[in-house]
Amino acid sequence: MSRPKLVILPGDGVGPEVIAETVRVLRWLETARGFDCEAIEHPYGFYVFKELGTLYSPGVIEDARAADAVLFGAMGGPDYDDIPPAVRRQGSVLRLRRELKLFANLRPSRGIVEIADAVPFKREVIDGVDNLIVREANAGIYFGEPRGIETLPNGFERGFNTLVYETDQIERVARAAFEIARTRTGRLCSVDKSNVLEVGQLWRKVVDRFGREEFPDVELSHMLVDNCAMQLARNPRQFDVLVTTNMFGDILSDAAAAIMGSLGMAPSAALSAPDENGRRNALYEPVHGSAPDIEGQGIANPVAAVWSLALAMRYSFDRPDDAGLIEQAMWNTLGKGIRTADIAGDFEPVSTSAMGDAILAELDTLNV
Repeated sequence: MSRPKLVILPGDGVGPEVIAETVRVLRWLETARGFDCEAIEHPYGFYVFKELGTLYSPGVIEDARAADAVLFGAMGGPDYDDIPPAVRRQGSVLRLRRELKLFANLRPSRGIVEIADAVPFKREVIDGVDNLIVREANAGIYFGEPRGIETLPNGFERGFNTLVYETDQIERVARAAFEIARTRTGRLCSVDKSNVLEVGQLWRKVVDRFGREEFPDVELSHMLVDNCAMQLARNPRQFDVLVTTNMFGDILSDAAAAIMGSLGMAPSAALSAPDENGRRNALYEPVHGSAPDIEGQGIANPVAAVWSLALAMRYSFDRPDDAGLIEQAMWNTLGKGIRTADIAGDFEPVSTSAMGDAILAELDTLNV
């Protein structure tokens, strides 16, 4: 068998800082666990634009297509105001998702009692929470056409976007969500706005039929998105796997991240459909963005990026034991009060690299 391939795109802002710690964990997996991986790193973002006039260097898209997984840091920041909109769209992570046909965005949310004092929820609310939001990520309002801003005859401006879903786009993300739910507790909640939007009515109709015909063993429920937002804050433990549209998933997954105290704790995976050999394209990234306000200070939380690597080990490299080891090392580290500033609470915050050191030390301890 050929060596698995991982493309690494550190990106902008704090992306390179958190990815550097994640690469340290990757190197540990190679030496301590025998994970033989070909890692290819490409620059991506504003500094590439200054040199080449595009956001990524030649070969990035081709390497990403050929890779088993892509590990992405972050993109964006104030400097992007100087980049023409067309260039931003061509080089955005949205384009990367489209080129790789990544339609299923997985956003886990876990009640981490080890940092309960730093979370804006009571301990009894977060204890036992283990949710996964499956967000459709390659269609919907973020990709719909027409879109734009136009000037009306009266001089006013009008902005417009198009929300469109077709049956196959709903079916493919529903299938991914049902399959994942089947491997967990066998429960799936589909989230829509069917009381107002025709798109929501189609969404509910397709998911309901799909579950009835192909996944009768999975318990399916439906919920309106506004109620779901409230329930995620009120009683998040009631959910296991949720599936929803691109925009709703974008919003709800950030809201669910509050259960973990910070976006610096929130990882993600984006998957394509499997090919005839079962291989998927995949993109893994922390969801916190480039955080330009703390760039270069060495205080960014690397947990979301490291957790994203754990997701890659589970979903792309078929190494669930390694994924579990990384996750347990993170929980143990947090349980010892080792935390970055965003989740420090009453503890003295540590630097990005110190958090990486602590996770690696825990990996050494667990790897017996």
